[in-house]
Amino acid sequence: MIYTVTFNPALDYVIAVDHFVPGQINRTKEETMVCGGKGINVSALLANLGVESTALGFVAGFTGEEIVRRCQKAGFHSDFIRVKEGLSRINVKMKSDEETEINGMGPRITEKNVELLFEQLDFLKAGDVLVLSGSIPSSLSSSIYKEIMERLSDRDIQIVVDAEKQLVLEVLSLHPFLIKPNNQELETMAGKTLSTREEILEAAKWLQGQGARNVLVSMAKDGALLLTEDGDVYEEGVCRGTVVNSVGAGDSMVAGFLAGYFKTGDYGYALKLGTASGGATAFSHGIGSREKIIELLKQLTEKQGE
Repeated sequence: MIYTVTFNPALDYVIAVDHFVPGQINRTKEETMVCGGKGINVSALLANLGVESTALGFVAGFTGEEIVRRCQKAGFHSDFIRVKEGLSRINVKMKSDEETEINGMGPRITEKNVELLFEQLDFLKAGDVLVLSGSIPSSLSSSIYKEIMERLSDRDIQIVVDAEKQLVLEVLSLHPFLIKPNNQELETMAGKTLSTREEILEAAKWLQGQGARNVLVSMAKDGALLLTEDGDVYEEGVCRGTVVNSVGAGDSMVAGFLAGYFKTGDYGYALKLGTASGGATAFSHGIGSREKIIELLKQLTEKQGE
């Protein structure tokens, strides 16, 4: 079973405004509400591929109940811990002449809430997959990723970490199954500009030397590079299409990669399915559909055969 953890899920209220003017009444021309959170995005994409997962984390208030409802509607299980104090976030994302985001704080998560999450994780067994992704709320320890991985270190659980620099670097010695920096995040971790494929590969090897088993680097228009724990290097180009939505594309790549690898054990196929999944979300208003993923996977396969 695949489990995802989203510490601070949200409802993202996405609006479009023509020529936003501060200090005046502005009216939307488009608006939509979607669930936000990297782990939730992973679970949603897996559901579209027919792969079961359970979303874990913390929710609170009526917004939390709506997040739970939307997860169910999207076709995946959730077992969120209900927090008493505060509300799950509503994030406002406005598209106008410039893009503006206002993100809420989220509920106050207590030590007791964290202990309940640890108790849930204690039920994971050998062969399960745990995806830790996204930022950590201020009410939680900044080392909670490390604490979780140390707690599960003797259980043969495959752990994926997709987060900002310090969260990733702190857990490398615990040998995560997969980390997925984009090229900008990789530069931040390496502390230098990476201009060539060789430089990107060397930085990935450095992360592997620090303990990561597999390193997947997403590089936007330049495709993706995978360095496996066996030392093999796979590369994949981008899918053809028009980008309309960058939110969740990286999470979709992680989900597609996991679905592909744990179905076939083939890293090359996993990278292809991950790339197609990321592209499907980037080319869609929301998480990519199964139909769009299959279309793009076929595109990548045909490109390889040329």
